This record gives sequence, structure tokens and C-alpha cells, in this order.
Amino acid sequence: MFSGIGVTGFLLIALVALLLFGPNKLPELGRAFGRTLKEFKAGARDMMDDDQQDRKDAGKRVEVNRTEDRVDDKRLPE
Repeated sequence: MFSGIGVTGFLLIALVALLLFGPNKLPELGRAFGRTLKEFKAGARDMMDDDQQDRKDAGKRVEVNRTEDRVDDKRLPE
């Protein structure tokens, strides 16, 4: 249904931003937005890496527990 902004929509947004902030403030806002987006991406990437590491660690813990269970089965009753 809605496939994107299009050229007309982009030009309208740029015109409104220019009128609101002025030509001197737009480069600063663009840099600030770029830095914010970069930090957000880095944080999201770190969270995903941590989640994947946690899953790997959980899998290792399960294997260790299975090994310990096998050792317990071989013990003689007291």
C-alpha cells in the first residue's frame, strides 16, 4: 500500500526542516543525528553479541551437566 516517501515527500520534509531550523543549524543537527544513530547501532550490536554469547554459554553449561550426570550414574551405591 505505502511503498516509501518519494521525491516530493523528501523535498517537503527538507523544506520544513530548513524553515524550522535555518541553514546554519541544519549541519549541526545532521551531525548530532548521525552520532546518535552510530551509538544506537553499536549498542544494538553489542546487545546482540551478548545475547549470542549467553546462548553459547548456556549450551556449554548443559553439556557439562550431562557429563556430571553420567559420572554420577557410574558410582556404586553406599
